[in-house]
Amino acid sequence: MNKRNTQQRRHLIVSQLQQQGELSVEQLAEQFNTSEVTIRKDLTVLEQAGLLLRRYGGAVPVPQDFVSDSSLEKVSNRKLAIAKAAASLIKDHYRIIIDSGRTTAALLPELACKRGLVVMTNSLAIANTLRELENEPTLLMTGGTWDPQSEAFQGQLAEQMLRNYDFDQLFIGADGIDLGRGTTTYNELYSLSRVMAEVAREVIVMLESDKLGRKIHNLELPWSMVKVLITDEGLAAADAAQIEQQGVKVIRVQA
Repeated sequence: MNKRNTQQRRHLIVSQLQQQGELSVEQLAEQFNTSEVTIRKDLTVLEQAGLLLRRYGGAVPVPQDFVSDSSLEKVSNRKLAIAKAAASLIKDHYRIIIDSGRTTAALLPELACKRGLVVMTNSLAIANTLRELENEPTLLMTGGTWDPQSEAFQGQLAEQMLRNYDFDQLFIGADGIDLGRGTTTYNELYSLSRVMAEVAREVIVMLESDKLGRKIHNLELPWSMVKVLITDEGLAAADAAQIEQQGVKVIRVQA
């Protein structure tokens, strides 16, 4: 099915869900004369976009009290704008790494129109979502030791797996920005991030501007390892200029 028909089907799913309140995968597959696998992929993409909530065997609408929360909506819009800008840097058949995190996860629906991607991740959540994309990329997992704090695999085994490959791009988030040093993190386990950056030709950091000024002592990636920083217009022009003096391209998107 072509891209236009896929978009039309997904639009109809959302409209019908708002009218009926709950839909099953089986019902939708029969209605659209397609497979249940395709419908599950549709629901995953729509959930990533914040348009519905997955339930066992189907989906339900997003609760109105969640939708009407302006602060959550603002965060969602920023993440979405950052993700769209990041996706514009990805070409068909690229080999990319997507690190764990909510901001990097927002990138996944934007990959639906990319072809021939090879994607490595250390996140089970990201891996499961990638499997649901209609153009399912070639998926690689780092393996390693599960870290409940980052909800991702870490450790030497993960690092060794990464060193077996080379990649075009790394997409990674951060807990904070230090204007003079680079990106920072609360997590003590950040050596895997360094290895990810070492094996990628371009490192793209995705984060919201409110991460600036957080007092975090763990330096995750120095600016010398970062090629592009994608953030929102909340980052002041003077601060963006200071980061660009470190050789980093700063993209400020409008949410």
